[in-house]
This record gives sequence, C-alpha cells and structure tokens, in this order.
Amino acid sequence: MKRSVLEASATLIGTTIGAGILGIPYVIAQSGFLIGLFYILFLGLVMLTLNLYIGEVVLRTKEKHQLIGYAKLYLGEKGKKLLTITFALSIYGALTAYLIGEGQTLSALFNSNNQMLFTLIFFVIVSTIIFFGIKALKRTELLISSIFLVTILFFIALLIPHGSTTNLQTLNWTKFFIPYGVILFAFWGTAAIPEMCEELEKNKKELRKAIILGSLIPLGIYLLFALSIILVTGANTTELATLGVGTLLGKNFFLFGNALAVLSMTTAFLGLGLALKEMYQYDYKLNNITSFLLTCTIPLILALSHFLTFSKILMITGSLLGGIEGVALVVMYRKAKKGKRNPEYSLNLPKIIDYLMISVFILGFIYTLIHL
Repeated sequence: MKRSVLEASATLIGTTIGAGILGIPYVIAQSGFLIGLFYILFLGLVMLTLNLYIGEVVLRTKEKHQLIGYAKLYLGEKGKKLLTITFALSIYGALTAYLIGEGQTLSALFNSNNQMLFTLIFFVIVSTIIFFGIKALKRTELLISSIFLVTILFFIALLIPHGSTTNLQTLNWTKFFIPYGVILFAFWGTAAIPEMCEELEKNKKELRKAIILGSLIPLGIYLLFALSIILVTGANTTELATLGVGTLLGKNFFLFGNALAVLSMTTAFLGLGLALKEMYQYDYKLNNITSFLLTCTIPLILALSHFLTFSKILMITGSLLGGIEGVALVVMYRKAKKGKRNPEYSLNLPKIIDYLMISVFILGFIYTLIHL
C-alpha cells in the first residue's frame, strides 16, 4: 500500500481514536457487552458512511475549505453559522477533554498530584506542532499512530489471559442507550477528511481507500479494547478504563495502560486542533497566529478552570453536538451531488441510508437531552 494512503489514514485514525476509547469500556460495562458490541458495529458503519460522504463532498468542490466552508457552499449562510457553532464547540469540547485526560494520566504515570503542571507540559508540545501546520502533522501523525496501534494491540494481548468470560454475560436493557454518546464521540473524526484530501493532493483517487482504512481500524481497535478491558474488570470498570486495569493487575499494567492513554489523546488532539485552526484560516481568512491562538487558548482555559468533567464532555460532545453536526453533514452531502467538480469516487447510495443516519443522530440527541 502506498505511503501516502497510510499517512492519510493515520490522520483519520489519530483524529478518531482519542479520549473516547478510554470511556467505551465503562459505558459498555453498564449496559452489557452484547449491547456494546451492537453500538460499536452499528455506529462504526454509520460513521464510515458519513466519512465517505464528506470525502465525496471535498472531491466535488474545486475550492479548498474545512467543513464550515463546504457548509456555506451547499447549505448557505445559515448552514455555515450552524455548523460553525457545532463544529467549534465539539472540537473545543474534545480538546478540553484531552487536556484534562492528559493531566490525569501523566500525573498518575509520574506519581504526582500536580495535574495542572502536566496539562501545561502536554499543551506546549502539541500546540507547537499545531502552530507549524499540516507538514508537521504529516511527519508526526503516521509515527505516533503506528506506535499507538502496535502498543494497544500488545496491551490487549496481555490483558485477555487475565480475563473471565463471566464478565461478558451482563445484559441490562434498561441501560441500552447509555453507550450511545460516548461511542459516537469515539468514532467522530470527520474533521480530518479535508486534511486527508490535502495530504493526497497529487493522488486523490486514493482518498476512498484511505477513508475506509482509517474508519475500520478504529472500529476493530474499539471492539478489541472494550472486550479485553471488560473481560478483566467487568462491573468494576472505571470511567478511565486504564486506571481500573492498573488497580487490579498491578504497576506494570498501570504504567502501560496510562502510556497508551497518553498516545491516543495526543494523536486526537493534533488532528482536531489542526482542523479547527484550518477552519479559521480557510473559511474565515484569519492569519496563522490568530487562528492558532483561537484554537489552542480556549480549551486550555476551560481545562484549567475545571468547569467541565471528563465524562460530561464526552456525552455532550458526542450526542448533542455530534447529533446536530451529523444531520447537517448528511444534508450537505446530498446538496453537494450538484458540485462543479467531477469526483474521484461517488457512492450513489439509496436515500433511505440518509434517513436512517439522520434518525440515529436525532434519536441520540433527544435521549441525551432528556438524560442530562
């Protein structure tokens, strides 16, 4: 497979797999593994389809934009404003979650109570990469994603022998909807699609392959990770899954698991941070420094203020903001079918698929609103 395809896939994988993976075992443990398996497979396929939709939108458009720019072209000024709000808030929420999560995991790794210090150290490193843009991301994303995938597969292999299949037998239908928000959040990586097209500038016909690979790998990872964690911790699965495993299996697993958490949130922060910065640059014509400051300072302030908790950020970002954005993106895809550029691929799926996806997003939004 071509290196360019792997690099583009790594961008999507890195953007997708972040803090969400750490929360998936916890919500699945509440409802039961079979229900969680359904959500991973179903929402994974929904997001694969949505990612392919956005890829086609990008390829049907001559101009270079982030999602907000495409919304203005195909949904008008009102669509642009709506997507600006949901896009920015969802990414700010995710970036804030990553900063909080990194502060917790790094302070745990170094046996320190100073979470704020480690949040700041992490912030300085990733914000520097975001400042220098797509070329810096392209060089680091494939490396970090490759290390992460090898590490998590090794971690899963180590965990499984310590598990018990009795932990998979729980089934609580009263909590059927609990996993929805966190799992949807975990699969959300659409903001990376324009970046992938930019990386494949001279080889755009490979975009579909890169999107499929970059969407299916997280699905497989989430399934294996949730299985291995629940086999070990069962009903005692913690909100940050790696912390609970370390408590049960000892220091080595604690160190390994938290190092894994650091890697996953690093790749996701880079992908989403760059996507938000590019929105300000491409769609609002702001300069590099202003775009950088708007992207990075707001989540830092939120993370240091302790205004939001880790789990609430995942729920709100995934179900509420993701639901609104998902509906808008499906509608935008249909509008983009009249785009001026001949795309390198076209899906031509029946409209019933669109209605199903929109229903999923709306029902999840309503449930979460009631639950909150």
